[in-house]
Amino acid sequence: MQVLDEVTDELADLVRSASRVAVLTGAGISAESGVPTFREAQTGLWEQFSAEDLATPEAFDQAPALVWTWYRWRQALLLQVDPNPGHAALARWQHQLAATGGDLSIITQNVDDLHERSGARVLAHLHGSIFDHRCVDCTKPADLPAPHYDGFAHPPEPAEPPACEACGGSLRPGVVWFGEMLPMNAFDSASAAIRSADLVVVAGTSGIVQPAASLPLLALESGTPLVEVNPEETDISDAMDYCLRGPSGTMLPAVADAAL
Repeated sequence: MQVLDEVTDELADLVRSASRVAVLTGAGISAESGVPTFREAQTGLWEQFSAEDLATPEAFDQAPALVWTWYRWRQALLLQVDPNPGHAALARWQHQLAATGGDLSIITQNVDDLHERSGARVLAHLHGSIFDHRCVDCTKPADLPAPHYDGFAHPPEPAEPPACEACGGSLRPGVVWFGEMLPMNAFDSASAAIRSADLVVVAGTSGIVQPAASLPLLALESGTPLVEVNPEETDISDAMDYCLRGPSGTMLPAVADAAL
């Protein structure tokens, strides 16, 4: 493992030679846009709850209005922030590889749409999307207007989730809650992309949340180089070939520039 604070010539050569790249992103890249990480302390209506308390099917069964309002408020917050240079760098790198017959597959643990808003195509949202909704009972997808909340001010009171137009059941956010399985199509697509890549980049993820955190390690089967971008050491740092110690908004543009 090489711990670096800049893109060296050796790493730049590796990036330039890669035509099939897989990138796994986590909460750290969104945090640089001003999105509170999932485990940050709760305030307002939710000051007595941790995020883990709210992100379960059981919590939704017991307090649907509280959970629903939390997710709708988080949607509003996300709509008030912008993609950062890390998101933009991945979009630029993806477009560049596509123009030369290559491919960059973005696999994200984040439920936001900041990659898409930067102009990138996302192969897999491993934990779903906070902007998707479906019925708890019949699972039918539902389209909803943007939330009316101010993302930087907490709602004064919780609001009940709307009813499904098909069966009358309650709508829920299209995210993966604790105790639920990851969407298999997304996980299988992510696994295939990593196994076929000639470079794997892991950016802004703690390496804690399984099974997503184990995905980059599939690259070890074929000896594919692994690059971590994170200001701090993580649970998967020891498996990396290169560790770029810095924020995604600084390091990912440098990596993308090296691909030119």
